[in-house]
Amino acid sequence: MNSPVMQYEGPETTEFWAKAAYILYLVSLIFGITGLVALVIAYVNRNDSPAWLQTHYQFQIRTFWIGMLYVLIGLLLMIVLVGYLVLLLAVVWLVVRCIKGLKYLGRRQAYPDPTGWWF
Repeated sequence: MNSPVMQYEGPETTEFWAKAAYILYLVSLIFGITGLVALVIAYVNRNDSPAWLQTHYQFQIRTFWIGMLYVLIGLLLMIVLVGYLVLLLAVVWLVVRCIKGLKYLGRRQAYPDPTGWWF
């Protein structure tokens, strides 16, 4: 009788997916679809991770949805030209959030305020 091969699903594996999601968010600035892939990764892994890593997945999910709100506001405000500034600030906001998230992830620390709107 053959036994099924068991794969290791330790913290290193879920850390990899959290890091991949941050990187995919950054790549989404060029190829927008990767942001959706990052969102799916965060939703899939958020409950099967250690508590400190769950804060990163929560932060990533909120980054997507808040970012979509900022983009929508920017697109609506493009009529009065201020939307371009809003979109530029949304890009900077996304980059800063991802870099801070990667910093805390690299230190294996929980994200301090995963429900915050800013950085």
